[in-house]
Amino acid sequence: MKICLVHNEYGIFSGEEAVVAAQIQLLESHGHSVCRFVRSSTEIDRKFLGQLQAFCSGIYNPFSVRSFRNFLLQHKPDIIHIHNLFPLISPAILHVCQKISIPVVMTVHNYRLICPNGLFMVNGEICEKCSGGKEYFCVFNNCEGSFSKSLGYALRNFVARKRKSYLHGIHCFAALTVFQQKKLVKEGYPIERITIIPNMSQPISEENSTTLGDYIGFIGRISPEKGVDHLLEVAATNPHIKFKAAGRYEKASELVTEAPDNFSFQGHMPYDKVSQFMLQSRLIVLCSIWYEGFPMVLVEAMLRGRPVIASRIGGIAEIVDDGITGLLYEAGNTQDLAKKINYLWDNPKLCREMGVAGRKKALQEYTPDTYYNRLIDAYQKARTISQNS
Repeated sequence: MKICLVHNEYGIFSGEEAVVAAQIQLLESHGHSVCRFVRSSTEIDRKFLGQLQAFCSGIYNPFSVRSFRNFLLQHKPDIIHIHNLFPLISPAILHVCQKISIPVVMTVHNYRLICPNGLFMVNGEICEKCSGGKEYFCVFNNCEGSFSKSLGYALRNFVARKRKSYLHGIHCFAALTVFQQKKLVKEGYPIERITIIPNMSQPISEENSTTLGDYIGFIGRISPEKGVDHLLEVAATNPHIKFKAAGRYEKASELVTEAPDNFSFQGHMPYDKVSQFMLQSRLIVLCSIWYEGFPMVLVEAMLRGRPVIASRIGGIAEIVDDGITGLLYEAGNTQDLAKKINYLWDNPKLCREMGVAGRKKALQEYTPDTYYNRLIDAYQKARTISQNS
């Protein structure tokens, strides 16, 4: 099978980029041919004309439409798999797919089909005001901190919705969680065209997975929606426990100066260092206050035999089995978070038991083989829907 993979890369390497790269490798390892139609946000000139280009191309990019049409005619793929279209590719290419009659699958990495900024969050709080075709709230709330950028985000969602670009141009939506699927259905996307494909991770050796470390770890970007300030608050009231955070903190550098003595920021780490960071921890915490997509840090921790404490929000409860593979707490509730942290910290035997259960679940649900089977099923569904439409 020949698959055309479509993706607008972000300015910096992200979890989504990792998923795309792993998917390509997986498909090719099973004998499929993957042709890539890729643009990168690094192409955008940060000066005014470059920003104007990004503003317009996110709504409609005639150059992408023309080059994509030629690309499809040249490569003649059996399936088109879309990851991200913004800002340089644009949903306008979906009409090309329709005309050439090629089945299309789209992985829904975030909530951008409904919410212009993709987060369902503004000013540190959950916000769903743009749901139901009310994209103008992105401008009213200035969700991007820039009027022109917020306007651009709102307009590109408005135009795509009015033209029904996604409804008519995507045959199968691959949601990451049931929670995400329900949000799409509520917005009018047919449930029979939405399949659930959680992200995958490569299995690793059991070696050192039951040896507990001496600190509580956080891994991810240090930004407001991740709730790291809540973890700092818990650390300040529990000086007997060491906390360490791995991840870029440019967007919240003030947290570094506010950190108590028992909390250290390690900065960005390459993948092999992150693996060691997890293995040297006693447990991993995810304290997000937004809905998340599918936080791979949870699966990676489970594979390494680490229990996880995570906020009960969005689809996280589908990954963490409360009381079995880890503990869930009320999002934003620092007292509840502190209670759960102390409970596990003082119970190393339970930490090991949860770690074993977490690894077992990860090896059943989130392996490349499981992911591949789900992906092929999605391709077949898209083909069937395309033939019947």
